Amino acid sequence: MAVPKRKVSRSRRDQRRAHDSLQPSNTVECDNCGELKLPHHVCKACGSYSGRDVKEPEGGI
Repeated sequence: MAVPKRKVSRSRRDQRRAHDSLQPSNTVECDNCGELKLPHHVCKACGSYSGRDVKEPEGGI
């Protein structure tokens, strides 16, 4: 069974975890309605993608 020979210091432990933080999501403005959406995804507010109406908007009638 592998057992560490020395205690890992707080500094070394935290340096290893430096890239584990959450990154902000990348959002762009919809060309049709101006809502924020993920790039290369259908807009949830108006249902358009690349200037075309693709589907009915969510939260319909």
